[in-house]
Amino acid sequence: MKYMIKDNQAGFVCKNGIFKKMIRSGTYHFPKMAGYQVTIEEMTGELRYLDVPYQILEKDAAFAGATVHMEIPDGFAAFIYINGKLTFFGTRREYTFWNVFDNYEIKMMPMTETVIRAEVTKPMLSLIPGAFYTSISVGEGETGLLYYDNVLQQTLSKGIYHFWNYSHRISSRILDMKQKSMDIVGQEILTKDKIGIRMNVSCLYKIRDAVAFASAISDLKGQLYPAVQLAIREIVGNYKLDEIMEGKEKISQEIYAALKKREELFCVNFLTAGIKDIILPGEIREIMNSVLVAEKAAQANVISRREEVASTRSLLNTAKLMDENQTLYKLKELEYLERICEKVGEISVNGNAGIIEQLGNMMGTKRAV
Repeated sequence: MKYMIKDNQAGFVCKNGIFKKMIRSGTYHFPKMAGYQVTIEEMTGELRYLDVPYQILEKDAAFAGATVHMEIPDGFAAFIYINGKLTFFGTRREYTFWNVFDNYEIKMMPMTETVIRAEVTKPMLSLIPGAFYTSISVGEGETGLLYYDNVLQQTLSKGIYHFWNYSHRISSRILDMKQKSMDIVGQEILTKDKIGIRMNVSCLYKIRDAVAFASAISDLKGQLYPAVQLAIREIVGNYKLDEIMEGKEKISQEIYAALKKREELFCVNFLTAGIKDIILPGEIREIMNSVLVAEKAAQANVISRREEVASTRSLLNTAKLMDENQTLYKLKELEYLERICEKVGEISVNGNAGIIEQLGNMMGTKRAV
């Protein structure tokens, strides 16, 4: 039988199922009746002729010179380069490539080190299947806890980290170390004088120790919220309503001090704490509004009386000055007549007396001598 092998092809010659040799470009005749069989394959990419094990094929010099065989040991990751360009990640234990028209290279990285080396670039990472490695991203103001097989290994600061999953099961916990606010809204409290009020309290806190927190606290907000509630009740319940209304700042300081004593229990630092609002029952609010109105009315009355006394005293002083000084009296008289003239359209006078004197007589302001 006639076989024509092209320049980019190779032929695998077998006789009675036994590999004999590999042939390159040319024309060949092999009698099929004698048990010969020729398989033709293009010499590009990965070897597809798998009827014969590589260990047998490599004994043929022509085959060995035209191919490259790569074996990936256990615990290593392989990156395959074609003509110097990173192409794919090796997931099998061995590969055989045609090395005639393209140049194949392999770069291996140990996965037993767990931490992926810095020389593994982003393009290389993008080719690795997700099952082979774990990435951990720690943001600004966060702390990461790294675990191998559920055993804490180290804390991680801001950054992105990559770990092989070969030797250990990798897990992590990311903790937000930034300050947070907590609002206790509508907390019902019975004062010392048995008046029920509601109170809004706000506090700021942040985690103080990431490792201690992770080992001791599972649900921070769920545990911290009732603790703050209890502290508020313990302190505010010791005061009467009037004392609460007048000493809001003092009570806020006491609440803050009480929370500071609980810091170690929750592995946090309290930064601030204070009362935002005090909500009174409707009838108490009406009574206090009435008291406030009465107080303001009394203050207004006192101010009014004070102004009246000051005005009377001023008039008395002015009268004394005019009584002692005729010129001042005349000037004041002219001032008032000027004001009258501004508001009067027409004034009739006769020639028996001066204009000023007549106007004075009209107003009844002529001073007896």
